[in-house]
Amino acid sequence: MAQRVPSPDVLSRLARLEREVAVLRRAGWERDELPFYPTSAASMPYETSATLQVVWETVLSPRTGALSLGLVTIGNVIGGVNTGGEWQVVLADTVVVMSGTIAATFSYQFAAASIDLTPYRGQASLKVQIKARRTSGATTGGVAVAPRYARLI
Repeated sequence: MAQRVPSPDVLSRLARLEREVAVLRRAGWERDELPFYPTSAASMPYETSATLQVVWETVLSPRTGALSLGLVTIGNVIGGVNTGGEWQVVLADTVVVMSGTIAATFSYQFAAASIDLTPYRGQASLKVQIKARRTSGATTGGVAVAPRYARLI
């Protein structure tokens, strides 16, 4: 004797579809946070050199299309003399993908960008470095730069 499997009613099918759509929408919002590691013992690496030095770095697997990166910078004041500088974000030791200046004031500045990772998708790993240097002001002063967020999107 043939058995008939009852089909679920329309409301239960609709509820199942709504759950599945909600899961798909949440999956589009997920982002992988990327940690950066300081290359000095300071909590916000403070660079006093007049040449660009690596202050933060990380290595990632470029599985996504972009890296959303936010930075915070601050100049310094030594004995009433303001110190400014410049910063760079470098991929694979040579490609500068972001750069800017650090104002010669003792106040925070913020920078953000979305960095295209598609040229590196075939690589197993990619080094990302944040560099800084002092360019003006007191010879004993320094500048600081740190990541605020880094998300693979």
